[in-house]
Amino acid sequence: MAHEGLWEQLDKLDRQAGRSPAPDQTRLRRAQRAKCQYLSGPERYVITLLNTEYSVNLSQREIFSLRPPLPPAGFLEQLCILTYLINARDLPLANKLVKAESLPGGQFFFQGVHCLPTLKLEESFGDCPQSLYQLLVQFNAKRREFGDASIEVDVLPRVPLTIVIWRRDEEFPARASILFDQTAAAHLPLDALLAAVNLTVEALVKPVTASS
Repeated sequence: MAHEGLWEQLDKLDRQAGRSPAPDQTRLRRAQRAKCQYLSGPERYVITLLNTEYSVNLSQREIFSLRPPLPPAGFLEQLCILTYLINARDLPLANKLVKAESLPGGQFFFQGVHCLPTLKLEESFGDCPQSLYQLLVQFNAKRREFGDASIEVDVLPRVPLTIVIWRRDEEFPARASILFDQTAAAHLPLDALLAAVNLTVEALVKPVTASS
């Protein structure tokens, strides 16, 4: 089973906290922290990842999209959802954008193979940054006023990402930045945060790649 260790960790946390009060109350509190839903019969969380709802079935240890035909979540989707459910805290957004290197431990983590995938964004949107705005409805994103084009995407309920694009011209190459709310690392460890970024970037560039 993929991510068996994460399923075990989530179950163990629920059982430890569930001694008092009842397990359902423990899971309701977890859902509040994660800003998602907990439903019983069967026991499951319903959580939104990149504007798609997923059902996290606790007894069967399955995660699947609630969009027909109800496909199972991929490896990275499962990683992000389970890690987020384990770690999410009931914190308001700081509304302060920071670079990955400014997150706790980020200066050392986001290097080499762990670099953010900004090149894909530059290749897809560098010639026409405004095409980023065509994705607003699809991802329920917000328009921001940075660079030549920018949007804010909720990868998970408490983890927004801000994507900024600067246009390619005769003097300068295209540039892209990925910015985080200052609280991002409180909800996801850095490896899971990088996975969430990779999922987001792949989803954003897919329509552009498909049309080219």
